[in-house]
Amino acid sequence: MVDHGKRFDAVEKLVEAGKEYTPAEAIALAKKAATAKFDETVEVHLRMGLDPRNSAQVVRGVALMPAGLGKQVRVLVFAQGDAEKIARDAGADFVGADDLIAKINEGWTEFDMAIATPDMMGKVGKLGKVLGRKGLMPNPKAGTVVAAGDLPQTIKEARMGRVEFKLDRSAIIHTVLGKASFDEAGLMQNLTSLMEAIVRAKPSGAKGQYVKSVYVTTTMGPGFKLDLRPTMALGGA
Repeated sequence: MVDHGKRFDAVEKLVEAGKEYTPAEAIALAKKAATAKFDETVEVHLRMGLDPRNSAQVVRGVALMPAGLGKQVRVLVFAQGDAEKIARDAGADFVGADDLIAKINEGWTEFDMAIATPDMMGKVGKLGKVLGRKGLMPNPKAGTVVAAGDLPQTIKEARMGRVEFKLDRSAIIHTVLGKASFDEAGLMQNLTSLMEAIVRAKPSGAKGQYVKSVYVTTTMGPGFKLDLRPTMALGGA
């Protein structure tokens, strides 16, 4: 039997056995349960009715977080020529081509999001072993491989707060909503945006119940199970 400690045992009492909470209730309780000495991250975990082994049922997408993510996002852009100037003018933290690729090959990954223009992907693709493990590889499906003209908007969205979600091997999507210090309205805005994105990303090959369960929790807190009806309604389903 796992010994969680007095702090966890105290906040676990906030969870009512067998109860499913409205999104607003779950967020309020998760904030109340975030009693660690640091600003805990608010997380969402969705069990999906999909088969991750079936390519027609794999779901992946991006959600913009209107209330942000509570941290500074360091944006790197792989670009050259006119696109390099556009990225710099748009406020990217790091911009370059062969120079950045060489630096990353040496082990440097001090950034939170990587964007690339299509003409750079032939070179950037060789960084798969480095960037792939850290979830930093630019990908068209995630909206991080874009034309030069789209760089300003993509960089702006990254600054606002942007999360990628993807079905894992256990048919679960794990992602974040923000920080426990956010007000409830901000976390609700982010949850609404996330659910809208997940509903939009429903693959054509999905069969049966798309989302089976949703839990909201924090870094050191217990999980609160959401009532699926009002939760899916946030996404327009």
